[in-house]
Amino acid sequence: MAANIMIIDDEQSMLDTLGILLRSEGFDTQVHQNGREAMDRLGELKPDLVLTDIRMPAIGGLEVLETVRKWDAQVPVILMTAQASLQSAVKAVNEGAFYYLQKPFSNDELVALVRRAMETRVLKTENTELKKEIRRRERTDDARPIGKNRSFIDVLRMSETVAPTDSTVLITGESGTGKEVLARYIHRLSSRDGGPFISINCGALPESLLESELFGHTKGSFTGAVKDKEGLMAAARGGTFFLDEVAEMSPSLQVKFLRALQEREVVPVGATEPVRIDVRIVAATNRELEKEIRAGRFRSDLYYRLNVITLHIPALRERMDDIPLLAEHFLRKLNGTRSNGSSMPLRLSEDGMAALTRYDWPGNVRELENALERAAILSVGEEDIDADALPARITTPEPMPLISERTPSNPTLELVEKAYILWVLESEGGNKARAAEVLGIDPSTLYRKLNRYGVAGA
Repeated sequence: MAANIMIIDDEQSMLDTLGILLRSEGFDTQVHQNGREAMDRLGELKPDLVLTDIRMPAIGGLEVLETVRKWDAQVPVILMTAQASLQSAVKAVNEGAFYYLQKPFSNDELVALVRRAMETRVLKTENTELKKEIRRRERTDDARPIGKNRSFIDVLRMSETVAPTDSTVLITGESGTGKEVLARYIHRLSSRDGGPFISINCGALPESLLESELFGHTKGSFTGAVKDKEGLMAAARGGTFFLDEVAEMSPSLQVKFLRALQEREVVPVGATEPVRIDVRIVAATNRELEKEIRAGRFRSDLYYRLNVITLHIPALRERMDDIPLLAEHFLRKLNGTRSNGSSMPLRLSEDGMAALTRYDWPGNVRELENALERAAILSVGEEDIDADALPARITTPEPMPLISERTPSNPTLELVEKAYILWVLESEGGNKARAAEVLGIDPSTLYRKLNRYGVAGA
């Protein structure tokens, strides 16, 4: 494509002459007698080079130079004047002008100067793009989730393809598979990586508080609202907003969230005026949303709005070949935090690794990380982590007994209640918020009961 040259001069004859000359040399030109109007249209006209007179009534050449430099410092500016002085030339160059040209000048001199300026611009642009690509690859290597399994690599490649876009992404997968890790990876590879990454777990908050966190609220809109508060969707402007467990949103809140996605604006609780949002949405769930739609618990229109790009992270039991890589990664992190002064790096013994690769990992990658952290703590002074340092459920897994096998022939009411709660929790995939909803009790009540039963992670 031909270079686009903006020519600014208050003399029409000079504009006509320069326009004809540069067009004959293969350049595209746009001429302006009013420098102020030209500067107002910089973003629209997007010149590759600016050729401007210094002394003009509406705006001076040095002011044009300053404006162009602020808009795009890579665009060369050539200043022309009939009243040149060494002092003004030095000032122009110091302020970033590519060249200071004294009138009258020859056509050959101007054309050669313009060609040299454009060559310099191309080199600077290529250098800038190369540096961006190097930084992008460095970020990719540092942030890339761990794994070599074919199905997992396919997910990563799709993530890398969609990351530069602003499309909404829905990440599915069991609890603990690393959905937020993948969301952060997408953010790091996007054009929004200079903005914030803000996340919220929709299942961790009651509906009223979740609405306030998402959209914000005004002072006095409810008890405890002592001042205006900006919502997280607005606070994530220029960045990425990650909604974990989006299926836990109540139907009424789903309606408001759908409107925010469609209109790109939110209405804070207690407010009447909407607030514009500029954010990329990434949502995640461990539930089958199609099943939730059929059960009437999730809106189909919200599902289709979220389901622009879907990424499904396989469970750890479906990518067992990644366990050695993940274990090495987590142990490397743990080695950097050891407080016993040992200089010997932790590593898994053969029987330890064998135990890890035999286990089914219902808690997925998160369970693996927690198991290795526990083993590292119990292996103080040791270099190798043996199987006996791992949790017993990993080294000697037992099948879950049936409900009828969990209770005696004459169970107490408490035992029946316990068996039923555990069955519901198991049916809901370990999701405590959803289990509490099915049981018809508050999540805090469920947590107290699970603690009393000695359920791990309650």
